[in-house]
Amino acid sequence: MSITFFSRQQELDRLRFRAFVDRVVCPAASVIDREEHTPEEIIQAMGGEAFLGALAPTSVGGAGMDWVTFGILNEELGRGCSSLRSLVTVHSMVIGGLTRWGTDHQKRSFLEPLARGRMLGAFALTEDTAGSDASAIVAQAVPVSGGFVLRGSKRWITYGQRADLFLVFAKVEGQNTAFLVRADSAGLRRTKVRGLLGLRGSMAADLDFEDCFVPSEQKLGGVAFGNSLVASSCLEYGRYSVAWGCVGVAQACFEASLAYAKERCQFGKTLDQFQLVRRMLSDMRTNVHAARLMCLHAGALKDAGNLALVEISMAKYFSSVGLVRSANDAVQIHGAHGCGESYPVQRYLRDAKVMEIIEGSTQIHQLSIGVSPGGEATSP
Repeated sequence: MSITFFSRQQELDRLRFRAFVDRVVCPAASVIDREEHTPEEIIQAMGGEAFLGALAPTSVGGAGMDWVTFGILNEELGRGCSSLRSLVTVHSMVIGGLTRWGTDHQKRSFLEPLARGRMLGAFALTEDTAGSDASAIVAQAVPVSGGFVLRGSKRWITYGQRADLFLVFAKVEGQNTAFLVRADSAGLRRTKVRGLLGLRGSMAADLDFEDCFVPSEQKLGGVAFGNSLVASSCLEYGRYSVAWGCVGVAQACFEASLAYAKERCQFGKTLDQFQLVRRMLSDMRTNVHAARLMCLHAGALKDAGNLALVEISMAKYFSSVGLVRSANDAVQIHGAHGCGESYPVQRYLRDAKVMEIIEGSTQIHQLSIGVSPGGEATSP
């Protein structure tokens, strides 16, 4: 008897997502990586499919996806192109933060255009001296009549070159606070970041704020809400998205390696007949299955209305570490072919390493998982 972990609708959605990725994303993935640029027509196609509004309510034109369906979307996009998956990640983080913490005015101004893909959002927290330690940000928001003046810089902001709206974190009199900042605001300068190890098509940018005025009505949440409330809720979406994205890349590693091993001959037989190659393929398949189940468990907990901070952290940690192993084995199976652009596995390996760093590094998750409240086992 077969057992399915997805509902009928989730399975139909998975097939729809996969068809889109196979038709639109996979043929463009190598070019996106090589040119370090995402074509506008693909962004518009994702908006047309409501992928950019995945987490937004249907009342504002979003898809209103549950957590599991949102995870499936990220897996399929990750299988095709991690850079495009990262667009859904950061865009959804802004939507999630705005949905939870936004005022009615902020939602009317920003939520519908974000949900419909007419506006792109990006998450601007990281600085030169503030990565894992988000409390160490030094960007300042100085209160003035009618609003705040932003001064400081943000680094490596995913889709910072293309975003229309930034969720920016800065200190107000020493307290971390969140702001919605339009990309065309006077005093905001964007600089392209090129030559990244992975996620090269994610159009990263550095942001510099030089006396950038932000109206009071664009402060998201209260003063001092920045890290403990707004950022933490957004990062939950981000870590969950990345975890599922890792599953997608790992699946792509397995599929590419199995196909190559079945056709490549050495010493008079195909690679899949060698025991050590079979071991690598077996490990890939097992790891991707286990990672998918961990992600599914976390999503199911959220859909049932439960807290799942630890489960999401474990899923992100497990899936990203396992992905690096799978991608490394995929390159090894491909040999010299795995080191060039003729096969996608070298891109998978570069993207995989980035996954261990973004949305909480491996070490940050290792420090927190074992001692976080709720350490008892939870049933799937």
